[in-house]
Amino acid sequence: MYLKLSPVSFCYFKHADIFALKTRPKSLGWILFLPFLFFCFAFEQNPRDYLPKFTQRHLIQAGGDCLPPSLIKSLPRRLHPPPPHQSARPAASSSSSSLDDLFASPLSPPPPPRTYKPCFVCQDKSSGYHYGVSACEGCKGFFRRSVQKNMVYTCHRDRNCIINKITRNRCQYCRLQKCFAVGMSKESVRNDRNRRKGKKEAVKMTVMETYELTAELGLIVEKICRAHRETFPSLCQLGKYTTNSSSDHRIQLDLGLWDKFSELATKCIIKVVEFAKRVPGFTGLTIADQITLLKAACLDILILRICTRYTPDQDTMTFSDGLTLTRNQIHNAGFGPLTDQVFTFAGQLLPLEMDETESGLLSAICLVSGDRQDLEEPSKVEVLQEPLLEALKIYSRRRRPSMPLMFPKALMKITDLRSISAKGAERVVTLKMEIPGSMPPLIEEMMEDLQNLETSQHSHSLSSHSQHTHCSGLAV
Repeated sequence: MYLKLSPVSFCYFKHADIFALKTRPKSLGWILFLPFLFFCFAFEQNPRDYLPKFTQRHLIQAGGDCLPPSLIKSLPRRLHPPPPHQSARPAASSSSSSLDDLFASPLSPPPPPRTYKPCFVCQDKSSGYHYGVSACEGCKGFFRRSVQKNMVYTCHRDRNCIINKITRNRCQYCRLQKCFAVGMSKESVRNDRNRRKGKKEAVKMTVMETYELTAELGLIVEKICRAHRETFPSLCQLGKYTTNSSSDHRIQLDLGLWDKFSELATKCIIKVVEFAKRVPGFTGLTIADQITLLKAACLDILILRICTRYTPDQDTMTFSDGLTLTRNQIHNAGFGPLTDQVFTFAGQLLPLEMDETESGLLSAICLVSGDRQDLEEPSKVEVLQEPLLEALKIYSRRRRPSMPLMFPKALMKITDLRSISAKGAERVVTLKMEIPGSMPPLIEEMMEDLQNLETSQHSHSLSSHSQHTHCSGLAV
């Protein structure tokens, strides 16, 4: 009688060279073999407790197909065979295929790059199928441009030129004819163009939908635009007139032009004050902060406004009553060395193509700046400025969807304005010594803080003379 052994015991017996062991009841051999039999039984139940890792792998390599599922399940995970749904290869009868099933196969190498037939037109290396045929990038682009622009070429030989990758640029006529001959399609070019156009329009609509003014911001924009329009008429609303006074050359000061200019400047300052009162939230600030902001920003706003009335082909600027002066006349009217800086700034504004809404918003942003010196409540001023910045950003992006940098470029102009304003305050000091009489009181009052900017000695009240003389002045 032979002992029937399980596959595991059989594999192990094979490994231990004890196949020929025959057992008989009531014999010494059976008694000696009994502990080994119990070991085999325990090993089959939990082999991981009895074999080191290298022996487990050796057992699999030796056993091949004879391992039962219970043993495979008890082995470490990395020795398990892949699940059936992950195995893409059919089962084989050989032991080598069984080993492949037991162990995870290494990552397969990436597929080789796809190759195409040479370009049908010039026989150069093809980059794929374009407009119906295998073509290189050069012939693809040539055919697309020729069809989209309806190009008409001429052959200077007999219209039978050889087209290859060396000669393809010598005759455009024969190259285009060969494109048609090998099967390139005009309709494919048109369809490709329509798809690109549709994508661009979709992107444009997405941008416009992203930048939507809220009801609150829309109301702010409406108020600012109306205030700007009613305190600063556009160039087309003015009846221009000129003067021949000292227009040919520059002089130190033309007193006639100075008198006219100072009168206009006083009226413009009053309009700036009126505009400031209509900026949402401005009158809610303390009186001292209102006056501080007006003094600091008045010249910025005046320069911004006059520069929007610059006519580059005539090199002139038009004031609020329609008076149009050349560069030399503005120099002689009192601007002096400040003239060229103002005209340069006006030229830099032209590419921005700002409309009256953007000009009004930028003026309001200049006005309510929390970094002005001597403010009592700068945090409140910053709160007023935030929606103005957001409104200008959204309005600019909606007006120019393809030019996202217009908003930061417009903000950078505030720095230029402040630099020119500082030079303007210095010019006022010089003018006091050049003019025979006194400086108009409202102009002098506005320039006071700019003149004392370095020493930070600002006055928080206006002179009683300027308040009585100009009832619509700084008393906000």
